Amino acid sequence: MKFPNPHSLEKIADIIECDYVGDANFPVLGMNEIHVVEPGDIVFVDHPKYYDKALESAATVILINKEVTCPEGKALLISDDPFRDFNKLTNYFMPFRSANSAISDSAKIGKGTIIQPNVFIGNNVEIGEHCLIYSNVCIYDNTRIGNNVTIHAGSVLGGDAFYYKNRPEKFDKLVSGGNVVLEDNVDIGALCTIDKGVTASTTIGEGTKIDNQVQVGHDTIIGKRCLIASQVGIAGCVVIKDFVTIWGQVGITSGITIGEKAVISAQSGVSKSLEGNKSYFGTPADDFRKKYKEMASIRLIPEILEKLNKNL
Repeated sequence: MKFPNPHSLEKIADIIECDYVGDANFPVLGMNEIHVVEPGDIVFVDHPKYYDKALESAATVILINKEVTCPEGKALLISDDPFRDFNKLTNYFMPFRSANSAISDSAKIGKGTIIQPNVFIGNNVEIGEHCLIYSNVCIYDNTRIGNNVTIHAGSVLGGDAFYYKNRPEKFDKLVSGGNVVLEDNVDIGALCTIDKGVTASTTIGEGTKIDNQVQVGHDTIIGKRCLIASQVGIAGCVVIKDFVTIWGQVGITSGITIGEKAVISAQSGVSKSLEGNKSYFGTPADDFRKKYKEMASIRLIPEILEKLNKNL
């Protein structure tokens, strides 16, 4: 998330009422999660295990719960609760705005686009030309949709990230301030859910086709001309490269990368990054041929045991 205008370190510290280390006029340009930070961004960290990762990241402002040695060219915001204060900043720069109509006055809808009855289109949504949005679709604030996009009935674009901090008394939700981006020629099936990014964009690349009942988690980036069959569940912060095929009921864990032109067979469980130009199957997903050889070997176990028992 980039701020509309640059802010000073002192101004950000005033917003969240915390101390800081660095020049009061140190420029702050935005805020992001660690996997998408750029110079000028704030990143938050609240566990010693991740201090080094945050301090060594591209972020130049670190919102942290302990005063540590500040790396050269960076600044610190010292908070007793960085998670809470990151939420404060999201709410300050990207506050929730209620809708007063089914289609917001601030939405921009391109030439030749058809909006069927009972569609909700939120604030600052942009929809390109010659799109078809079927009934009961919900498109949350700040979503960006390209040209020639089809979205089937009941799909929801822009729901909150499934991201919580487990506190002793409750689960504390990380506020989502990002959005969803659909590039040109994307098709979205019925009853799909695509969550917005926490601070950046959940993106579906040009020409990708998604079947019914697919879940795409926050900040996931899906490349060009991918095919994703029904009931696939993709967690947050996944990168799926171009021309990937994912068949039905595949589950993909967070923070991994699927290489270009990979094919993942139905009902596979993907728990680690996969190379491109290969076919995968099983749980955990592995090379297609290797997995089938393993299954064939397992089927031989009763026969082998029977022979061993006869020889005893």
